[in-house]
Amino acid sequence: MALSGADPSLFERVLEDLDPEVSAAIDGELARQRSTLDLVASESVPPRAVLEAQGSILTAKYADGYPGRRDYDTCEWIDEIECLAIERAKALFGADHANVQPYSGSSANAAVLHALCEPGDVVLGFDFAHGGHPTHYAAATFAGRNYRALAYHVRRDNRLVDMDEVETLARRHRPKVLFAGWSCYSRHLEFARFREIADEVGAALVVDMAHFAGLVAAKVHPDPVPFADACTMTVHKTLGGARGGAILCRREIAERVDAAVYPGEQGCPLPNVTAAKAVTFRLAGTDAFRERMERTLQGARTMAEVLVEAEDRTKAHVVTGGTDVHQLLVDLAPGGREARTTLGRLNKIGISANAIALAYDPRVEPACSGLRFGAMALACRGFGREQFAQVADILSDALANGGEDPGGSLAERVAELTSEMPLYRHLA
Repeated sequence: MALSGADPSLFERVLEDLDPEVSAAIDGELARQRSTLDLVASESVPPRAVLEAQGSILTAKYADGYPGRRDYDTCEWIDEIECLAIERAKALFGADHANVQPYSGSSANAAVLHALCEPGDVVLGFDFAHGGHPTHYAAATFAGRNYRALAYHVRRDNRLVDMDEVETLARRHRPKVLFAGWSCYSRHLEFARFREIADEVGAALVVDMAHFAGLVAAKVHPDPVPFADACTMTVHKTLGGARGGAILCRREIAERVDAAVYPGEQGCPLPNVTAAKAVTFRLAGTDAFRERMERTLQGARTMAEVLVEAEDRTKAHVVTGGTDVHQLLVDLAPGGREARTTLGRLNKIGISANAIALAYDPRVEPACSGLRFGAMALACRGFGREQFAQVADILSDALANGGEDPGGSLAERVAELTSEMPLYRHLA
């Protein structure tokens, strides 16, 4: 039946019929994902229920404000959904307060700085080329434009965060906010030491756990929540769900954080995304999710072990000699290769990853020497230790040949692995 007063050609036609160009592009991306070993550390495979919620009729609803105090009427169902997301996030992480409205992890970082700082205040974050995220300090971001942002680094000898430097910089500059957290780093952080330093200089400690929130939720990673004044995250990386961000914080700063998110940094929340976040947090509390996180860690460690053993052959060094998390970093400098050239060759084989800057690399973008490999997306597909070992063997063979696959045998091995672990079987 047509919608009353509506043009059925607009409201009832399926995407393939209404817009075949966009439909074909989506189908092409599905085919690519199905046939690719996705080792991009920021990516996962959202469950069907998350896709349904995020693509739901909630897309149309305006709901500026917070549950019980919206700028629009008729938000009772939106309030119920957002309250579910909030309570599930709090229970999952043991937090005093949760804000589930940020559009992204970057939006969450902006809001926390807005809540805790005044323009011109000092912020101390982790250097991007050493593993941090630009929104902690970089001049081109809101952190660098609105605040006096400084950066700490990893040690040259072991590539671990230099906590002595963190302490020295904090004592010298007395930041208002001290960021802990990373984007390209493969070891645990010393949250207790960060807390001690923050307390000594009167700083708020903000932990950006965008990459490892899922590991924390599954209790397979040290928990930063008891140490931090606020934690920011994305919900689509290791949490494996909705595209967006969230903030956890102590109750003492909850009102400031909420006001910084809305109306401070952004307008109307996205109710469809909030619903998908609620589903994500529910799934993250299950035994099945924990098992997947355990396989994710096992997969990353297996790949690291195989690549470490193959270093003489590949001339590619696993940074820090391994990993504690879902990702590992590989330095191509020993073989004199550039990451983007190698990555382009891996893409042709059917392996996706991403090029990164590495600490103390004399070359910068686009000629950097770092590659980052993550295990999350393949763990979502069902990969276990045996399959991850095969992935690492393919990688080591490819890297030993500069990423090339002259005979096509590596591409055949990729095709065999991806066909064994189908993706989104419910989709045509």
